[in-house]
Amino acid sequence: MSEPAVSASAPGAEAPACGPEASAPPWYRRVTRGAFADLSPLRDNADYRRVWFGQAVSSIGQQMTAVAVSVQVYDLTGSSFATGLVGLFSLFPLIAFGLYGGAIADTVDRRRLGLIGSAGLAAVSAVLAAQALAGLGLVAVLYAAVAVQAGFFALSSPARSAMIPRLVPSHQLPAANALNTVSMNLGLTVGPMLGGVLIGGYGAQAAYLVDTVAFAATLYAMWRLPAMRPLGERKGRASVLDGLRFLREQPNLRTSFVADLAAMIFGMPRALFPAIAVTFYGGDARTVGLLVSAPAVGALIGALFSGWVSRVNRQGVAVLASVAAWGLAIAAFGLVRNLWLGLLFLAVAGCADTVSMIFRNTMMQVAAPDEMRGRLQGIFVVVVAGGPRLGDFESGAVASLTSPAASVISGGLACVAAIVLLAARRPAFLRYDARQPTP
Repeated sequence: MSEPAVSASAPGAEAPACGPEASAPPWYRRVTRGAFADLSPLRDNADYRRVWFGQAVSSIGQQMTAVAVSVQVYDLTGSSFATGLVGLFSLFPLIAFGLYGGAIADTVDRRRLGLIGSAGLAAVSAVLAAQALAGLGLVAVLYAAVAVQAGFFALSSPARSAMIPRLVPSHQLPAANALNTVSMNLGLTVGPMLGGVLIGGYGAQAAYLVDTVAFAATLYAMWRLPAMRPLGERKGRASVLDGLRFLREQPNLRTSFVADLAAMIFGMPRALFPAIAVTFYGGDARTVGLLVSAPAVGALIGALFSGWVSRVNRQGVAVLASVAAWGLAIAAFGLVRNLWLGLLFLAVAGCADTVSMIFRNTMMQVAAPDEMRGRLQGIFVVVVAGGPRLGDFESGAVASLTSPAASVISGGLACVAAIVLLAARRPAFLRYDARQPTP
């Protein structure tokens, strides 16, 4: 017969260990603490869960379409310059509708605007599928399609972003925003790879058709939402102009925007991937998919393991260092001819870009007054979406004058040079401290 257990509170019982050895968690828990995304918004909010899933699925489809358009233009023309023009044709609608998309979303039912935007994007993908199946072979149709596509995206994106605070409680907003970043990078990772496989096996029309069907998830999520008219009204034109004026007068925030533009314009060789896949590696559409998805893989890893960033106070230094790391990784990518080593450098660049984006977003949210954050976010969307399109044009133009390798290497080094110049011209940005934020 065993002895009765002794209560820890009974006289003579051993006190439970309470020293640091007993209370310290295992080393692997200490290393990973705070490193992974919080899933509570997905668990607790059915509407947000449907919207997040719909955005993830449609993002995968849209990235498949982006690869298909680039491959189709390059197959029709054999020109890196013509492929780079794809970015330019989508740039102007992004700027025009992006600047005023937030103002429109502040005056109409955001659910309805999200439905219109998603339906428009699905219709454009259906048109692209039809032209590929018909074998039209008209580059002008592709240029027109990406322009309309960019317009619908810029029109509905602010509305979808503005819905999130109405779908989750305020204490879950940081976690929801982190999950949105994961969703975006899942699309950037899976979409190009899947698109490359489909295009290589069944042609561009297969990617376009899958993208069209994928929008059903977003349309269903939007349809299930309640009406979401804005709680207040705002004058759109004055809002945009006031945001631009504020940004012009705030050197630290302005420098963070310029640093991102330097990375996207000089160090974004995305338009060259079809040519690089052939000339560097002797590959095909599958190789293009790998090249496009590699930065997103690095970005996803950076987003999943970003718990350490909250301990960094010199955020200006962190922004410039991460953008310089992006430029160096891109230049190194242009120098190598081994596919897996090239993919590694692209992944490093993507990770550096995520780190830069985290700190730039934090600076904008903390240093700017609350009444300016929405307008700055609208400008931020234009920079994030429009910068890579300018980069497509720049890299394609330089490659047509020199070679794809020279364009990639010079672009990466130009990005680093721009960051060094910014550091010399804006020493106050290097002194930016999160404990005493100044815009």
